[in-house]
Amino acid sequence: MKPEHDDTPNLPPLGPTTEPLASASEFNRANTARTTDTSNWLMRSIGVLAVVGAVGTGLMWAKLSGIQEQLARQSADTGSQAVEARLTSKQAEELARETAARLSVTDAKLSEVALQRSQLEDLMQSLSRSRDENLVVDIESAIRLAQQQAQLTGSVQPLLAALNSAEQRLTKVGQPRLAPVLRAVTRDIERIKATAVADTPALLFKLDELVRAVDALPLLNAVGLVNKDKPMQAVPATSWAKAISMSWWEKVLADVWDDAKNLIRVSRIDKPEASMLAPEQSYFVRENLKLRLLNARLGLLARHFDVVQSDMKQATDDLTHYFDMQTRQGQNTLALAREVLAQSKQIEIPRVDDTIAALTTAAAGR
Repeated sequence: MKPEHDDTPNLPPLGPTTEPLASASEFNRANTARTTDTSNWLMRSIGVLAVVGAVGTGLMWAKLSGIQEQLARQSADTGSQAVEARLTSKQAEELARETAARLSVTDAKLSEVALQRSQLEDLMQSLSRSRDENLVVDIESAIRLAQQQAQLTGSVQPLLAALNSAEQRLTKVGQPRLAPVLRAVTRDIERIKATAVADTPALLFKLDELVRAVDALPLLNAVGLVNKDKPMQAVPATSWAKAISMSWWEKVLADVWDDAKNLIRVSRIDKPEASMLAPEQSYFVRENLKLRLLNARLGLLARHFDVVQSDMKQATDDLTHYFDMQTRQGQNTLALAREVLAQSKQIEIPRVDDTIAALTTAAAGR
């Protein structure tokens, strides 16, 4: 790099010259002038350097003053921020302590709520179990009572009513634990409906109807009874014209002849033993038939179907042998007796063992 200022004095070139040498005084003056110029140049240089240094020093001092002011401001800002930070930290510490206190209170309340919830769930489960147990016990007692009623009355209607009520209650509750009980009840209802069982109350009612109908049934030995089912024969118009044209004595003879014809009646007797019965025997025939029907009624109540079958067969034979079955009332009575005979069969009342077993399992909590 080239120097900015060349401080070397301008010396004359050395070497041989063609000019004559000057004197010593001129040389000294020239030397002194050169020294003075050099000193002046040095002084100017030093002055310039001093001015530059002063300016640089002033600039540095101004810069340092700005830096000091900036540092002072930053220090003041840092101090205020530190104070604010201490205040904020203090507030944060207080907030943390307050939050910790609230958190501890919240934890205590949460634990208390959890305990209450567990106790409430236990209570609800206990109530649910007790309700289910009460429902199971109630249904079981109702079904057992209905089964006893069915055995005593010979009708499945009480048992079906109890099973239908149990099915409705179980469906309304909707507990999964009681689902096997509901399935067992449904199976027993379908099995009972599919079983043909003699309806004892209906048979008893029919027997009572038969007993009441015996008193009004006409016997075969009855005399002078007119069959009301047969239509009355119309009198021909010629007979009326003939009666008008006859004289009084002819009319008298005709009336006497009609009365004589009514005194004698010829008919076919298919069962002479019934027609030859005396009036006293007719009374005993009716009473014997009613006693036989009442005995069949007692046998039906006692569930002795063999006795019922025997009495109803004998009652049917008595109706066909001693009573007039050509009338409408006789035919209806005979049909009713045969219907009772056909329906009074010994069929065991179905049991509900599946339902009872399911109820026992549910009551045991399995």
